[in-house]
Amino acid sequence: MFGAFTTGFGLGFSLILAIGAQNAFVLKQGLRREHVLPIVLTCAISDAILITVGVFGFAALTEWLPGLAPLMRWLGAAFLLVYGALSFRRALAGGEALDPAQGAATSLRAALLFCLAITWGNPHVYLDTVVLIGSVASRHADQAGAFWAGAVAASFTFFFSLGYGARLLAPLMVRPRAWQVLELGIGCVMWAIAYSLVFGH
Repeated sequence: MFGAFTTGFGLGFSLILAIGAQNAFVLKQGLRREHVLPIVLTCAISDAILITVGVFGFAALTEWLPGLAPLMRWLGAAFLLVYGALSFRRALAGGEALDPAQGAATSLRAALLFCLAITWGNPHVYLDTVVLIGSVASRHADQAGAFWAGAVAASFTFFFSLGYGARLLAPLMVRPRAWQVLELGIGCVMWAIAYSLVFGH
């Protein structure tokens, strides 16, 4: 059970670590201390809903189509290998940096609408949460609840840490070297999970 939880936590955490519009927005709100709680809750709850669909909806679908699980396992491994390779490439290339202090202040309504738009309007989030997390969860069918709890815990941990720890993270976020280390770590986790998908029992 602990293994399934840590796998879910590691996968969930790695998938949302990449630099993107959602993370940049949460970071900016955290730096300004504007609507932090509603924003991080919106992001984390949205993730939890999508992860639930991925873990339990995907499992139900594979019961109906038994051949789907092996197919998605290989596709998931391939995606993770590519995802990891892209992270390694970004780490080698360097130059990435994020200045979260830019931009104008926003109202709560505008902030929530924008947050929902970049969360639910991003096609990549469905690939990450429903397809990829769902395919990895199928390897832990007997411990789906623990895997789900790990992935959801990762989302809440990440968004609350990013939103409320933004002031502490700010000096690192604007340094290209910090992003290189982050991308390297993401790549390693992605490849480790791909290995476990192919060779795990």
